[in-house]
Amino acid sequence: MIIPKIEVEVVDKNGKTLRLEEKYKLHKNPVALHKAVSVLIFNKNKILLQKRALSKVTWPGFWANTTCTHPLSGEDYKTAAERRLKEEMGFSVPLTEIFRFTYSAKFDDIWGENEYDVVFRGEYSGEVKIDPNEAESYRWVSLDMVKKDVNKNPEKYTPWFKNILNLL
Repeated sequence: MIIPKIEVEVVDKNGKTLRLEEKYKLHKNPVALHKAVSVLIFNKNKILLQKRALSKVTWPGFWANTTCTHPLSGEDYKTAAERRLKEEMGFSVPLTEIFRFTYSAKFDDIWGENEYDVVFRGEYSGEVKIDPNEAESYRWVSLDMVKKDVNKNPEKYTPWFKNILNLL
């Protein structure tokens, strides 16, 4: 697998950029706090979830929110969210920021997360065309059902998505 060199902005607890660091190096434990975005797409009372591709270094094959990424150096959060939604799920919709939070999680002895995450929401009811390099599959599920399943089977979901659900 060829890993592109992408620089991510390391930030303080208020989201102020401190420096740039290469994405994959940055995700090795201990992980510095860095910028991230998460997108939630709804169709009435259902949320679009993705199952992360097995090629991902953190949480491969886990269920997560519609899409997530890191803003590119100098890219604002909303532009990053819009870009990644189109890249991963094959569609574009207007997005609205709904909240920000920080979290950290250790995937294994090597990899982890420590993110200043800006969460966006949108509405969509059309065709989904996932990028198989990013998502293994997707599903629409009611918010109540996914909350029940996360409580019953937390090991199937990414830590950031579980945090997002608690904040909704």
